[in-house]
Amino acid sequence: MALLRRVIGLVLRRARTAQGKTLRDVAELSRVSLQYLSEVERGRKEASSEVLAAICTALGWELVDLLDAVRLELAAEQAGTRTPVGVAALPTTTGNAMAPRSSLAVAPSTGSVGVAAGQVLLAA
Repeated sequence: MALLRRVIGLVLRRARTAQGKTLRDVAELSRVSLQYLSEVERGRKEASSEVLAAICTALGWELVDLLDAVRLELAAEQAGTRTPVGVAALPTTTGNAMAPRSSLAVAPSTGSVGVAAGQVLLAA
């Protein structure tokens, strides 16, 4: 069973690197110390909801977007898949507006995670 703080850190790191941002960039934008942000990304610290919200804002996300991506990671692990959901499942930003959220679903029989439009993000 995965530790929630590790999955949160994994998702945050993937999002940051997918956006081409450094730890320093996100730390400055979120007003979280570089060292603490690094610890959060490595799953060594359990950040408060306020800190997670600040980090999400620095990434152009809302807290609910982080929680959605974490849910996908946990569902993939529970389904027994070894392939991470990856950045395809992460929210994207367009300027200051969030891209529309898709309905995400996990097919219990196959362990597949996909979006309502039919794009499969992860297959067992």
